[in-house]
Amino acid sequence: MNVRRLLALPVLAALLTGCGIRATEVPTDFGPAPSRVRCSLSEPEVSTQASRGLPVQVFLLCGSSLVAVDRTVRVADGTADSERRVLVAQGLLDQLAESPSAAEKEAGYSTYVRGGMNVSGPRPGDPEDTLRLSTSPGDLSSYALAQIVCTFSDSAAAEGDGSVILGGPDITPLRSYECTDEVRSDPDKRPSSSEVAGG
Repeated sequence: MNVRRLLALPVLAALLTGCGIRATEVPTDFGPAPSRVRCSLSEPEVSTQASRGLPVQVFLLCGSSLVAVDRTVRVADGTADSERRVLVAQGLLDQLAESPSAAEKEAGYSTYVRGGMNVSGPRPGDPEDTLRLSTSPGDLSSYALAQIVCTFSDSAAAEGDGSVILGGPDITPLRSYECTDEVRSDPDKRPSSSEVAGG
């Protein structure tokens, strides 16, 4: 009985070896490679961009994070600094509210900022770098607020310290918002803020 089993082993091994998948020379087509890397855009010509206005960056949502994209806003030469800040802020707000271009949509970009929102400068008693939105910041979605805070704080509309003081059209207290790495990587969380005296 034991001898028969030993003789059967080579036969069994040969049968099992034949069950493997053999290599093939036939090419396999998995379709074309993706035409564009997600969240990646070709760089616009700087000279062309500059001819259309002041080069700026706005933050759009792509995937689950905020990504800066290039835009331009128009500000007349000789505009006073106080007016310039508000004009830049309004231009940025308008750019955020615009539907992303076809190339941006293809790359996965979107915006949560709705059109029709306006921005104005400080009221009497407000800090001089205050920006007041026609919609209260507390009424905005976390994504829209993160887009606005990060876009404003990284522009000539703010003081350059990574924060921006925002208020609404009502008497709600002003708040200083910060655009942090955490906000850029997870705009679903509302930007951290602190109450500001004034208003």
